Amino acid sequence: MADGENSRETALSEEDLWKLREILGSLKFGSITLVVQDGRVVQIEKNEKIRLV
Repeated sequence: MADGENSRETALSEEDLWKLREILGSLKFGSITLVVQDGRVVQIEKNEKIRLV
């Protein structure tokens, strides 16, 4: 591990992690993007595809 890596617990809070799990559970086709700033997740983007066939 690099110096200082241990001082940062995680880039996701427990609340953010639960939100991410909720989004993953509801997504059938698509993608999730995490936007990181200064080593912290500041935004979660969900891009869902709807299959019509």
